[in-house]
Amino acid sequence: MTREAARTGAGPTALVAIEHNLPPAERIVDDALAAAFLPPVARVLAERCGAGGARWLMRATERKHPGLWGGVLCRKRYIDEALHASSPQMEALVNLGAGFDTRAFRPRPAAALPAWELDQAANIEAKRRRAVARFGKVPAHVQLVAIDFEHESIAAVLAARGYGRARRTFFIWEGVTQYLDEAGVRATLDFLATAAPGSRLALTYVLKDFLAARELYGAAAMHRRFVARQSVWRFGLDPQALPSFLASYGWRVLEHPEAVALERRFIAPTGRALTCMPLERCVLAQRVT
Repeated sequence: MTREAARTGAGPTALVAIEHNLPPAERIVDDALAAAFLPPVARVLAERCGAGGARWLMRATERKHPGLWGGVLCRKRYIDEALHASSPQMEALVNLGAGFDTRAFRPRPAAALPAWELDQAANIEAKRRRAVARFGKVPAHVQLVAIDFEHESIAAVLAARGYGRARRTFFIWEGVTQYLDEAGVRATLDFLATAAPGSRLALTYVLKDFLAARELYGAAAMHRRFVARQSVWRFGLDPQALPSFLASYGWRVLEHPEAVALERRFIAPTGRALTCMPLERCVLAQRVT
């Protein structure tokens, strides 16, 4: 993964932190810890912008990148709910490319699971500092693990930190696959193919036809930034091929909602004028063999 990918780690958490300025009935994601994990400047902005500032930032983002604000929040809410529903059957939580996500640090059910968070060293060390500042120390049930996903073995790195693959595990792979090349994605899936039966995987991916510029989904500015100019986003999938792709690694798709379904489920009840970008999809899968 690139340095640019590491720098994007705080962005989704900033949106969640800003969201906390809105009245509870308007929030898509409700996370009181998010601001504490942000860099100082972003934390101050998130904490002080108020409901009016939050709505202004949302509208400005929606004008420049239609669907981005709502899409990020919908994917987070979707994974939150999947984790909540699955936690009673799980024995561990592994977040692959955790960034500054707070799920492992929140109150139950997530905090009831021993958790391993993997990311690039720069993000892991920054997160360690912020966890210590917030809690006095990194909570005992959380392991923050530095890794280079394209050059190190996930299995070896996790084993060295006490993770056993016999544990039925909830894996989170959110906002990561597009930053890897195909070899990196397949290496991660090779590891996931050894997970305990009954484990679950919540992942997101960018559509292959968006990366190839066959369909821009109204997000030409995002394509210029992440694909055309910097080639930061490198890997995508065809939704029709996704079930068989995961099945080849022993995973069965349980849910694969389209953007409009997430809009109806999470945005519509808030009454907010947001959309969910169709260029990124969420998947919930279960290990079956």
